Amino acid sequence: MADARTADDTTIKHRSHNIPETTAWKDFLSLIKIGIVNSNAITTFTGIWLALYFNNEKFLSHLDTVIFTLVGSSLIIAGSCAINNFYDRDIDHVMERTKTRPTVTGKVNPFQVLWMGIVLLTIGFVFMLMTTYTATLISLTGVITYVFLYTMWSKRLYTINTVIGSVSGAVPPLIGWAAIDANLSVAAWVLFLIMFIWQPPHFLALAMRRCEEYREANIPMLPVVHGFAITKRQIMIWILCLLPLPFYLYELGIGFIIFATALNLGWIALGIKSFNAEDEFKWATKMFVYSINYLTILFVSMVIFTII
Repeated sequence: MADARTADDTTIKHRSHNIPETTAWKDFLSLIKIGIVNSNAITTFTGIWLALYFNNEKFLSHLDTVIFTLVGSSLIIAGSCAINNFYDRDIDHVMERTKTRPTVTGKVNPFQVLWMGIVLLTIGFVFMLMTTYTATLISLTGVITYVFLYTMWSKRLYTINTVIGSVSGAVPPLIGWAAIDANLSVAAWVLFLIMFIWQPPHFLALAMRRCEEYREANIPMLPVVHGFAITKRQIMIWILCLLPLPFYLYELGIGFIIFATALNLGWIALGIKSFNAEDEFKWATKMFVYSINYLTILFVSMVIFTII
């Protein structure tokens, strides 16, 4: 694999005339996958907010912890994503959505990206250590899962890579909660489960849309190995597993339970409506778009229902 990457780095240098015009700042945001950083900041904040709410604590009384947690977790996620970009540069040129990353176009030295990731991780953990050891340990677990168990191991070998990667994607709200209350309650683990179960249908829908790109990159995503039919069934099963979870957050009120259940039923209805349609790409696109909106709306609503 090292030889393949070296050869690919050499090939990349000869594509300089095709490199899109970008600023250094845009390149940086691409390397840290700013979209992932921002979305995880929302779920981390929700974990913080609900921990304060469930423990009858005031937000302003813990403002320093809130800042340390949001900055620290964001830097850790950014560093992990940078390392992912470094490691995947030999296959990213195949994928339409990743082929313009600076590590692919050659605009940035790959090993500079690696060191940037390490520095971001280090600073992030310094910030997290200013909160609680539990939050720091959970952050470390997320890094190990994403960088080593997902990126460097399962992603290129097993269709279950999506599930393994979901562990790291599910820890942000748990980090936020643990930063305020290290004695994680049932509600904290429900947030983790919502994030964990949400990710397979989200990424499997994406894998359906990008199936041929994953196939060319030799990434064994479920639709590549086993086809669309079983992937669609898996997506629906995972969504069904979300149904009971809002009821464990009953302390947020009946309004939240009704709202969250409606979101879940809406996702299920969307999937059933055109499940047997001939245009499976269109089905996957609808499911993917809904999943993005679902996550943001659900976690923002958790905060709102504690206020109204």
